[in-house]
Amino acid sequence: MNDVIWLVKYTLKRTFRRKINFLLYFGTPLAAILLSLFAAGGNPVKEVRIGIVNEDHGRITDDTIHFLKNIDHLSVKSVKLSAVDDQITSQKVDGVLIFRQGFSESVQHGQPRPIELVSLKGAEITTFIKSYLHEYIDHLATLGRLANGNNDLFWKMYERYQHAPFRLAIHSLSDTSKQKAITYQTIGYLLMIMLMSAGNLTEIIIKEREERTYSRLLTTPIQARTYVLSNVVVNVLVITVQIIVTFVAMKNIFHIYPNVPMWQMALVLFVFSLSAIGLALITVMLANSSTSAGALQPLITVPTCMLAGCFWPVELMPKFLQKAAYFLPQRWALDLLVKLQEGRSFGSLYLHVLILLAFALTFFLIAVYKFNRSQQSGQFV
Repeated sequence: MNDVIWLVKYTLKRTFRRKINFLLYFGTPLAAILLSLFAAGGNPVKEVRIGIVNEDHGRITDDTIHFLKNIDHLSVKSVKLSAVDDQITSQKVDGVLIFRQGFSESVQHGQPRPIELVSLKGAEITTFIKSYLHEYIDHLATLGRLANGNNDLFWKMYERYQHAPFRLAIHSLSDTSKQKAITYQTIGYLLMIMLMSAGNLTEIIIKEREERTYSRLLTTPIQARTYVLSNVVVNVLVITVQIIVTFVAMKNIFHIYPNVPMWQMALVLFVFSLSAIGLALITVMLANSSTSAGALQPLITVPTCMLAGCFWPVELMPKFLQKAAYFLPQRWALDLLVKLQEGRSFGSLYLHVLILLAFALTFFLIAVYKFNRSQQSGQFV
């Protein structure tokens, strides 16, 4: 144990002797957060501008227009029918609603005439408007069908509907989707940073072999396995600090609230870090030199992170790639995070944790096997 502690101190001292490594290992997670915020953008709430052509001027039509004017983030103005094209093409309005003559009467009889909606922006605008109008007009048409042509009964029910004794209280809730998206993106970038950090720290093994430092260490009672174990401990320490720095910055500097307890996210990332270290060990064991190891690590890290959805939602990829992504530990870590954000309990997702541990165990076993083969052939430390 004393040898491991001494080697850990030695490796940490050697690694952070260069001050730029502090920025490399602990500054890049902050860059990942900034990149996530930049990718999310401001996305302020957009005001939808609607023009109204009223050829009917009936009471129901007037009340419907009044209903539209009371919708948040929707501005309404009157437009002449002859000016519709000009208003649309000049983008003075996002869309125009045309109430044809007889609309009020058609609603009164339970068979509402279609409301024409003209827009060049497509579903972005039409879906928003239709979602409000369909429900409102459908209620009024239901009254018309119940009245069955009895005008007095219809207007009596209409008055009750418009002046109902109960009112719907509307309270705005904070939109957490953006926070969740930023968290997902930040963790995605952090997974890649953890893989690259583990690769760089593990690469020290090859560099010390090339510099004959390890040969000198072997002249002491220190064993090769102890040396590799100390490198794993250094990896765990550095990656743990990376996780802490990321969470502290997210909460206290950037005020990002992931809707998941921090300890659960930290545990997920810690379990993933074991896979990252195991994968880095395999890469180092396969490489013949620090140059080949440095070239091999990005070739493994970047494509697998892309496939796992670290840079964008995996749902954007074809189905067969989505299925292939589940052969990667990054995908399981991100999937676990998403399910926690959806409200699933951590205990119900134990299978995800076990799979991440299985990835780590598999990688370590492969690395140990390769290490033993190399030891026997005298090719490696």
